[in-house]
Amino acid sequence: MSDEPLLSFKEMCARFDVTPRTLRYYEYIELLSPKKVGRARFYGPREIARMTLILRGRRFGFSLEEIRQWLDIYGKQGTREQLQVWLQKADDQLSQLDRQIGELETAKIDLQALRDETAASLKKPD
Repeated sequence: MSDEPLLSFKEMCARFDVTPRTLRYYEYIELLSPKKVGRARFYGPREIARMTLILRGRRFGFSLEEIRQWLDIYGKQGTREQLQVWLQKADDQLSQLDRQIGELETAKIDLQALRDETAASLKKPD
């Protein structure tokens, strides 16, 4: 192994607060490719950076397949076309998040109104 800092499987789980099952799944679908020494797995800077991007992508609402595409683009960083593809993905996701925020705001208003009606009905004498 080289001189780059490596994390063990357990350290990787702890650092990113993910379950062993999640980490193994990301390996299974080839989002991560740790170095293997016998049965032990070790994660270097590349895998740590990829895990950061995977979790960021999940937080932004991207599917694992979208994240795979994102990582491919990120891995080949630098070309104008790849950056444009990323911008389009980000714009699309921002639009979807705006729609979801609107739906949630409407649901909140409706729930508040129903809650207030129910509270008012309980204050009325029988």
